[in-house]
Amino acid sequence: MQHQKLATIEDVAALAGVSIATVSRAINEPTKVADETRRKVTEAIARTGYTTNAMARSLRMRRSNMILILAPDVGDPNFSNILVGLETEASKRGYGVLIGNTQNDPARETDYLRFISSNQADGLILFTGHLPYGFGQDGTEGRLPPMVAVNEPVPNADVPYVGVDNFEGARIATEHLISQGHRRIAFVGRSGAREVNRLREEGYRKALAGAGISIDPRLIIDGDGTTESGRAAAELMFVRDALPTAFFCVNDATALGVIISLNARHYDLPRQFSIMGFDDISFSSFVTPSLTTMKQPRHRIGEAAMELLLELLAGEKPHEQQILLRAELIVRNSVTRFG
Repeated sequence: MQHQKLATIEDVAALAGVSIATVSRAINEPTKVADETRRKVTEAIARTGYTTNAMARSLRMRRSNMILILAPDVGDPNFSNILVGLETEASKRGYGVLIGNTQNDPARETDYLRFISSNQADGLILFTGHLPYGFGQDGTEGRLPPMVAVNEPVPNADVPYVGVDNFEGARIATEHLISQGHRRIAFVGRSGAREVNRLREEGYRKALAGAGISIDPRLIIDGDGTTESGRAAAELMFVRDALPTAFFCVNDATALGVIISLNARHYDLPRQFSIMGFDDISFSSFVTPSLTTMKQPRHRIGEAAMELLLELLAGEKPHEQQILLRAELIVRNSVTRFG
């Protein structure tokens, strides 16, 4: 049986119409090659069957062209669309992604770092809101690659961050409720553990202060961002006998819990209570009433985070240490004029 000759880098260069050096650069330093040139090289690699050789070359150079994503919950409704943006940009640059679902388990998180120490991943995207467990222990720090935090900033750490402007988005959301005549506005989702919750609470407070509305501490309720926490918060309002006219919820899942509680009590929504969410996840337009909320540009967040990480991998100094994208007010049926 006659064996087909293995494709060489010369074959790829000839088919793509570029130099051998350009092919090498496109494989090993894709961020330094123009998009159109990189596309030609990628297509030539696929047509010639040089992919296996290219991967072997990458391994010999102790580079994987893979990015490790650490996420506490891949079921988070925000995660999938951000992941699409991450993968789209990574693929353009010749990178793939590995997903580590940590489930908030330090042992699982540390286990995923084996991809770094064994050179199976070149960069790290953090959805966890903290540095990887084990960082700085047993020499781990020296093996960690460039990192970018997404969705949850990492407090007190020099880690570049990409996400929505939570403070500004919450301010806009609260101002929308104020513009509809609401003065007693509850905030559901106070948390000392999550930076996102803190920033959204600050935006809420800023809007109230700007309108000259005093803050009633009974209207600020703890919550962990789950639907159950929203339901429990609404029930607590009735126990406290300090009812608002509107609820600003830290996210859409919390808002759903509030709606469930109020519907169970047979209130006429939004005539008797208005509800505002944040994130604009998939179910937001299908609940009754459909949810007015702040839409995160999730796909763009993923793209911007990967662009930033690949700049770091290429040895470039990032243009910005923090990239905050603007949330968009989505007006539906859960907010109406009061009074």
